[in-house]
Amino acid sequence: MKRTLISILAFLLILPCAAWAADVIKIGLNIELTGDIPEVGEFSKNVAKLFESKVNAAGGWEVGGKKYKIQFIIEDNESKAESAVTVATKLITSDKVLVMVGPQASKQAIAAGEVANNLKTPMISPWSTNPATTLNRPYVFRGCFLDDFQCKVIAKFATEEYKAKKAAVLYDIASDAPKGQAEFFKKAFEDLHGPGSVVAFETFTTKDVDFSAQLTKIVKSGADILFTPQYYNEVPLIIRQAKQLGWTKPIVGSDAWAGGDLMGMCGNDCNGYFFTCHSVSKGAKGITKEFVDSYNAAYHKSPDSVAALTWDSLNIVLAAIQKTGGLTGDLKKDRQAVTDQIGKLKDFPGITGAFTYMPGGNPSKCVPITRIDAKEGFVFYKTVCP
Repeated sequence: MKRTLISILAFLLILPCAAWAADVIKIGLNIELTGDIPEVGEFSKNVAKLFESKVNAAGGWEVGGKKYKIQFIIEDNESKAESAVTVATKLITSDKVLVMVGPQASKQAIAAGEVANNLKTPMISPWSTNPATTLNRPYVFRGCFLDDFQCKVIAKFATEEYKAKKAAVLYDIASDAPKGQAEFFKKAFEDLHGPGSVVAFETFTTKDVDFSAQLTKIVKSGADILFTPQYYNEVPLIIRQAKQLGWTKPIVGSDAWAGGDLMGMCGNDCNGYFFTCHSVSKGAKGITKEFVDSYNAAYHKSPDSVAALTWDSLNIVLAAIQKTGGLTGDLKKDRQAVTDQIGKLKDFPGITGAFTYMPGGNPSKCVPITRIDAKEGFVFYKTVCP
């Protein structure tokens, strides 16, 4: 009798959890909360919490006539590829998430994407622009434009805006995103100006802080423009050292510049420079302004482009879940259904632009070019579309 009573009590304790779990959509967040780019993780986490609160306050998300609560399982990949793999495996196999969002940076996203694809779980990286993230991976998507396109845009922009005929490049050879962007820029610029028009192609390794040898070569190279596709935490140091060594010409960058507090760290040193971007909070209108205002109200700071891309990616995920017409409770089938629906999205209205997914998990999107103003911050300059 005692054993029977214990069994009944155990069943009663388990039952509410099972019923609750059946009404919850679990989404994994594989993000960079610590390591080299913690602000990227902070923005991502803040957006997830804001998103979760908004959806659940409205009674949940309706799928096939049934309302589901949203639960984010947030894990830190420490800005390391090997940790991103560990996190992805945990989220998919142990936590049994329906979808994984992130990692953000390409180095982590490429590694985690292999896990997601092998385990047939839909993954969307909001910020990873490296083509390898989605290449030959039908379960992996991104929320941003690709490196080859943004680098064509910035190469053409440097040519038209500054009449540049010779370019120099400085990048981290050990980091996937900067390395890929440097190579794409070199090809794009030389397609415009001929072989050898990139007169300096200098490298360093992650965590290096002395770029004097490379920058001395760049200053002496005769280049009209310097392209450095580095993350926001590295750009100020590169720019200051370049100026100290006598560089007086323009410096342009990629979307990695906008991933954190570049203005706070760089200020006047970055004044007047341009970079490719995904969104700009200042002067936002419509649904973009609604998001910016909501984020400001919750966290007392403006969201960056990582935050905006994460918001779009979460909306894409929920739209795809809704378009399945209903969840079966069979995780394998539901993951496949969500994957299929993400790939079918066309003209989806995001705050960073309209999304139409092409074969291969990549959206067709425009590229905004942003100007840095020491007083105004990031200011929208122009948009270039495919």
